[in-house]
Amino acid sequence: MLSFAALYTYQSLNQEPEHEPLYTYRVVEKYPHDPEAFTQGLVYHNGVLYEGTGLYGKSSIRIVKPETGEILSKVDLPPSLFGEGVAILNDKVYQVTWREHEGIVYDLELNPESTFIIPSEGWGLTENGTHLILSDGTSTLSFIDPQTMKIVETVTVTYGGHEVTMINELEYIEGRVYANIWQTDKIAVIEPSTGDVVTWIDLTGLQMELDTTVGIDVLNGIAYDRETGKIYVTGKHWPNLFEVQFIPK
Repeated sequence: MLSFAALYTYQSLNQEPEHEPLYTYRVVEKYPHDPEAFTQGLVYHNGVLYEGTGLYGKSSIRIVKPETGEILSKVDLPPSLFGEGVAILNDKVYQVTWREHEGIVYDLELNPESTFIIPSEGWGLTENGTHLILSDGTSTLSFIDPQTMKIVETVTVTYGGHEVTMINELEYIEGRVYANIWQTDKIAVIEPSTGDVVTWIDLTGLQMELDTTVGIDVLNGIAYDRETGKIYVTGKHWPNLFEVQFIPK
């Protein structure tokens, strides 16, 4: 059962935004995706996807060819770690874990280099070119200095004066944070300097485009190709990755 906070968030998603139109989607392309991947983090970099997966005993980080779903490289996490969000900043790959208060730094070939501590749970992770941006399942986004790995700023995500919780996987797109809201088909578009949700993207119905819906879990995973403007989305245990366009509803 959803908590009161989560239930309020879910209901509030269906209100029309005050300043910008609500968006829906158009599928541009559909690609194969590993249905065993419990997708927690998704990043596009240099023509490939870096994908973090979760679940104890099944967590990993991998490099994937988006057009075919081929896993080009894969590193399994220890069974004691539950993998979560992934981001790439200054040619370093960062992956956080759920409840273990631990993050891992890799090079671009996924060779582990170091670890770091996070004070909260780890859910989603992205970057704005200067800081890592972390979600922890609450309404808080934390900005982390990649040199010290210390939180230097936090913002509270709100919509219509109310906190938005269950913020999950993150992607930074043209100055705004796009965030999956756990257990929904909605993406919040957040102004990071204030935490205000400026609009919502409704992906209801995308699951019906999957090759199969047997065994799937929720929508989770947004990746942005800064060279072409392409946006990719997928979900936990989804057999497909989608290139989508967001269009006014």
